[in-house]
Amino acid sequence: MASRPEVVAPPEIFYDDSEARKYTSSSRIVQIQATLSERALELLALPDDGIPKLLLDIGCGSGLSGETLTEDGHHWIGLDISASMLNVALEREVEGDLVLGDMGQGLGVRPGVIDGAISISAVQWLCNADKSSHNPRLRLKAFFTSLYKCLSNGARAVFQVYPENIDQRELILNAAMHAGFAGGIVVDFPHSSKRRKEFLVLTCGQRSVNSSVSKGKNEDGESCSDEDSEDEENQTVCISDRHRPRKKQKRNNKNGKGKEWILRKKEQMRRRGNAVPSDSKYTGRKRKDRF
Repeated sequence: MASRPEVVAPPEIFYDDSEARKYTSSSRIVQIQATLSERALELLALPDDGIPKLLLDIGCGSGLSGETLTEDGHHWIGLDISASMLNVALEREVEGDLVLGDMGQGLGVRPGVIDGAISISAVQWLCNADKSSHNPRLRLKAFFTSLYKCLSNGARAVFQVYPENIDQRELILNAAMHAGFAGGIVVDFPHSSKRRKEFLVLTCGQRSVNSSVSKGKNEDGESCSDEDSEDEENQTVCISDRHRPRKKQKRNNKNGKGKEWILRKKEQMRRRGNAVPSDSKYTGRKRKDRF
């Protein structure tokens, strides 16, 4: 089994001139990219009013997914960290505007001007610390916070992701919810190991509270029923409202914060990518009343 690209090298190094051209010249990859982009555009649920929208393609690469947006009549801005990929996009004369940048440092787009955003196989790269200065939790926070600001009220963002494990999935989803988004994960073909695809569907703004999360597709191309998504890994995550009362988040603990509570919280912080001291026999030890 081939190694996942994000564990081989940082994206700006992995997608060099040779890899960028090989990626774009593969008819199989072109077809997969087009299919995923069409599905992401479908999940965006843009209004059918005949008015072109301004969309953001995050991790646009050589512009394969941007071509789908152009064919659907929309304008788009593409962001990618690989200069080689963007050079191939320029050679292909894609119609979108291209920006060289690191999404983990924020998007740098004017507030409220984007009507929707898509990303194909890019967001999970933020879960890796490619440099000593990289903190996955902080990079995800910078990305989702800046994305939330640049989207218009009620706009959607759809990311096709393939997290390495459940911890990465929770890390990405929690960062999105903390930035203010509502939404969840939509799984297409949940019972197929080869065709299974995950999409993170997010909505921003006040109108996001009443929006519903789209359903995944099954092998017949129809929407999955609730019974098809009963297991924890394949289920659609419920909408999370950033304005829920804080008192509902608190838990009454009459026995205080003992050792089990401390160990549980430390494990939770480790999953979020925080630096946590190692456990020892002194963890959670009760101090004496006096020295």
